[in-house]
Amino acid sequence: MLNVTTANTGPTGQVIDTTRHRALGTVSRASILELTRAADGGLTIAEISARTGLHPSTARSHLDRLVNAGLLVKARSSGGQPGRPAWRYRTVPEEAPAPAPYRALTAALLDHLARQSRGDARAEAVRAGHNWGRHLAAATPRGKKPVDTAMAVLRGLGFDPDLKQTADGHTEIHLYTCPFLELVSQNPDAICGLHVGVVRGALEQAGAPASDAVLEPFGAPTACVVRLSLPSGATRPV
Repeated sequence: MLNVTTANTGPTGQVIDTTRHRALGTVSRASILELTRAADGGLTIAEISARTGLHPSTARSHLDRLVNAGLLVKARSSGGQPGRPAWRYRTVPEEAPAPAPYRALTAALLDHLARQSRGDARAEAVRAGHNWGRHLAAATPRGKKPVDTAMAVLRGLGFDPDLKQTADGHTEIHLYTCPFLELVSQNPDAICGLHVGVVRGALEQAGAPASDAVLEPFGAPTACVVRLSLPSGATRPV
């Protein structure tokens, strides 16, 4: 008898991603995915539990399965509240990733941090990002203001940044694209720490004093937000 093996393909002839297919194999996970897609700023485990009636532990299990399948991404978002922030989940947008060399470098760095950081991968990632940001800013044409140089670095990495001034006079950078999103699930704290380190390093390389920039994942409905505490010289032409 002749055995013929054919590729698993979907209706359009595309090869089925079996990991994602299995992740959506239950009504609960499919419903969670739809709820998360409908929430611009993403949802926490507590919010998913309240909307579905699932126990928080069950909701967490389903969410982690969707994250592992690449259908959701998670990051910590405090919403300005004190204490350790909860995980917030959102769907993965269709977007262009960072150039392959940057992704490979970042993946290698995350792997190194996981093995060497002794439990404080975020702090190590911030330091590594700081050095990387200085290096990138040094190779970037200097802007009229330090923040302009930082914006150019972020654009070069593919973050689609937008500079905003808040009503109380503070400066924010909204990041509408995460070109390293595929790596976030490996270590969300480390990858977000790496990003804020890049901003701090770029600002300092461009002439701004040390900044305590803070990255708020999902700080806006459609963006992550970098909140800057900059002296006036960093926002005025130099």
